[in-house]
Amino acid sequence: IDLNRAGTPLLEVVTEPDFRTAEQVVAYLKALHALVTYLGISDGNMSEGSMRCDVNLSLRLKGEKEYGTRTELKNINSFRFIERAIHVEAERQQDILESGQSVVQETRLFDPDDDETRSMRSKEVANDYRYFPDPDLLPIVIDDETIERIRDALPELPAVKRGRYTTELGLSQYDANLLTQDRATAEFFEACCAASKNPKATANWMLGDLSAALNKEGLAIGGCEVTPEGLGSLISRIDDGTLSSKMAKTVFEGLWAGEPDVDRIIEDRGLKQVSDSGALETIVDELIANNPAQVDQYRAADEGKQKKLIGFFVGQAMKASKGQANPQMLNQLLKQKLG
Repeated sequence: IDLNRAGTPLLEVVTEPDFRTAEQVVAYLKALHALVTYLGISDGNMSEGSMRCDVNLSLRLKGEKEYGTRTELKNINSFRFIERAIHVEAERQQDILESGQSVVQETRLFDPDDDETRSMRSKEVANDYRYFPDPDLLPIVIDDETIERIRDALPELPAVKRGRYTTELGLSQYDANLLTQDRATAEFFEACCAASKNPKATANWMLGDLSAALNKEGLAIGGCEVTPEGLGSLISRIDDGTLSSKMAKTVFEGLWAGEPDVDRIIEDRGLKQVSDSGALETIVDELIANNPAQVDQYRAADEGKQKKLIGFFVGQAMKASKGQANPQMLNQLLKQKLG
């Protein structure tokens, strides 16, 4: 007796035969995968068998109403293999039908190494399954009241969450899709938004620097030292002018290394951005006084060349401030002083 599944419940979802392409099948399965992981039904790990797929596939000529003879592809364990198996089996059946032969109803296996499906066993009629009821297992009747009670207790599901992210938070559909791919990512995002009060910047940081760091180390979002509160605090310090974007990268490195306090990282590394107009004005005045030739060149240039020439002054001012000058304020002040 094979006991490798003893104590493990099996939940089987059977769909209607209404998929027309492999891409539709994979899109549905990804949505189902997100649903079962969000609800804690399964970890959805396909490579370990937590979620598998059997594909029933048949072809029919365009305009015909009757379905063709189907084959069943058993136990496919990745979205990529599912998509490829459907294409391979459809091509096999097409070749059979175009040669005037008939498709045999059978169970087949997909071999990703040889990129083919192979016969596993034939099934002539439904009786070949040999199902029979177990008298010790009574049927479970789920009434409408129970269904409604369960529905009311459900958390916000991925599709609803995606809609809220786009309509209420102003995120793009692309970003909303990525942030709701799994529950842990969505929960991190929402906790980070609560700290930052800036959903768009939060999405950018999560899908940019944080995602890159996670991928580099092969970590899931719950396996790193960066907390949503820490990242949210970092974003707030950018928004209030304490940090420039460049400084924020250094602070993020501190968060990644396990330093939890953003303000402490800023203080320890001397990263606070100079936004004092008086201090910046002193830097700009000295810069203009020490570079008369460049000032004359700037004032004699047309608007297009001025945009390029001002880069010299910005660079010198950033150097004088050790990279801590607020770039927006610096640009504005330089344009005022240079005329």
